[in-house]
Amino acid sequence: MRIRNIWNSIRWRIVLIYFLLIFIAMTITGVLIMSALESYQMQSTRSNISKIVKENFQFLQSYSNLAENQSKIQQDISAWAGTISEEIFVVDNKLVIIAASKQDHVGQSGTALFDQTALAGALNGRSAEADSVLASGIPIKSMFFPIKYQNNVTGVVCLRADLSDIYQMQEKSKAIFLRAMLIALFITVILGFFIARSITIPINELTAKAERMSTGDFSQAINAKSDDEIGRLAEMFDLLREKLDFTLQEISNEKSKLETIVQHMADGLLAIGMDRRIVLANPAAMRMLMIGQRSIEEKNYDDIIQRFNKKLEFQNILEKSKAGGAEEVLESGNRSYSVRYDRFRDDNNEDIGIILLIRDITEQQKLETMQRDFVANVSHELKTPLTTIKGYTETLLEHEIEDLSTIRNFLNVIDAETDRMNRLVRELLQLSKLDNQQERLTKKESNLITIIHSAVTKMELTASAKSQTLVSDYSASARLPVLVDRDRIEQVVLNLLSNAIKYSLNDTTIRIETFVEGIDVGFRVIDNGIGISTNEINRVFERFYRVDKARSRDLGGTGLGLPIARQIIEEHSGTIELTSQVGEGTTVTVRLPLSQLGSNPLG
Repeated sequence: MRIRNIWNSIRWRIVLIYFLLIFIAMTITGVLIMSALESYQMQSTRSNISKIVKENFQFLQSYSNLAENQSKIQQDISAWAGTISEEIFVVDNKLVIIAASKQDHVGQSGTALFDQTALAGALNGRSAEADSVLASGIPIKSMFFPIKYQNNVTGVVCLRADLSDIYQMQEKSKAIFLRAMLIALFITVILGFFIARSITIPINELTAKAERMSTGDFSQAINAKSDDEIGRLAEMFDLLREKLDFTLQEISNEKSKLETIVQHMADGLLAIGMDRRIVLANPAAMRMLMIGQRSIEEKNYDDIIQRFNKKLEFQNILEKSKAGGAEEVLESGNRSYSVRYDRFRDDNNEDIGIILLIRDITEQQKLETMQRDFVANVSHELKTPLTTIKGYTETLLEHEIEDLSTIRNFLNVIDAETDRMNRLVRELLQLSKLDNQQERLTKKESNLITIIHSAVTKMELTASAKSQTLVSDYSASARLPVLVDRDRIEQVVLNLLSNAIKYSLNDTTIRIETFVEGIDVGFRVIDNGIGISTNEINRVFERFYRVDKARSRDLGGTGLGLPIARQIIEEHSGTIELTSQVGEGTTVTVRLPLSQLGSNPLG
């Protein structure tokens, strides 16, 4: 494993390449030099033998018959044998050795001692040579030259040279060359290592810093130590690091902004992949779908959305969004939702999923309904008195009525309807000012008992007209200090008492109770009138809402009294609550903060 890791390093690859290049080059060079040296030495031996023959053995061509002059020839050969190192043989045309530097070969057959092919070639008039090894292991070179007498080959002269010195020289040369090659290769490895190290150290530094960059650390700088390609690479790498650090920081900032927007947006956001798994769901979407992170991880989209609305199943919205985004309003439970969805695609324009935007429009629809009802109610409330006024006015204009009492009655009706319209417009203007915080409240410490007592006193005459009795539980000397706008709070008390009187039967009792609860003080108006059903209690504070519309209109109600009262109490940081049962009566409870200016409630 260690060896494998070593050879996976570019440093050792460079060393290996250098080693192989030098090894191959020196091997080829050595082979060529050894071959050339061997050729040179062989050629030198060959030239030397040819020179010896040419200079010293021309006398053999003066004999027409070598065998007849054997003694003379042997005598001359013996004389020459001491001056040269080569062996000399003279063979006649009958292939018999007739003379030799070593006389023990004389008389032997030339075919047994020499190469027959080379010997035959010489007898045919051509010089020839042959290499062989003696029985003693000595390498020799034999050269054969034809002996001619008047263009007739009369025999062959053969010189045989010992090649042992040549081969020994070649072996020594090879050994010297091998040692030189080993030294050169060793030096090559050392130099290659340092050369490779000078290349790989900057690369290793770049690699280490790239590894730290992969973990998100872009702080380290890269110093270029050279002006070559590696130095340029280091400069570009450092520039890339800076650009990448800046880009990732920008992406991180944008991602953080996007995540913050997605996490805190009021609308639900869902991203679904083509495998029907939920890729992204913000808290608003999870709240609307009533799911947790575990459900998103374990269930697919269709399993989750079926409980919400089956119309939003994946295949349905996939088909509906073929031509682009689609939007529809759906119901789930008792709430209304506006759902917009569209496909999202990758760089190749291939569908990779669907994005849904879910908006809870329940309150919006309620507001729109209230606005429509408000316009309709205002129109209706104004139309009724206007119709009455117009009818009586036209009657007075078109008919000559001499009865003054009739005329007076008509004018009284017109006056009453005009007052009714004035009251409606006044209450609408007050509501508008309260909504827009244009109603200026002059708050100062007052005694809530005094305010209630004043309102009760004003309503006693109205109650007595229906033989009703207003009963209070407070003492005239009691004190409930509150920081309020006295006129506005008195308006609330008058409104509540007026409603109790209107919707209670004759000869009944209406009670007003005061109380202290912790840091709050307040009062209750309790009647035993017609009462309100449970499903209508939550709507009595809506504008223009009436429990019994026909009766309320006959009694002069506009349906704005309770909304105005709630608005005033809330402006004073208080609360107003209503409890009721049909046929048993209604209780309205108002709570206000106890004044902290120094006064305490006294019984």
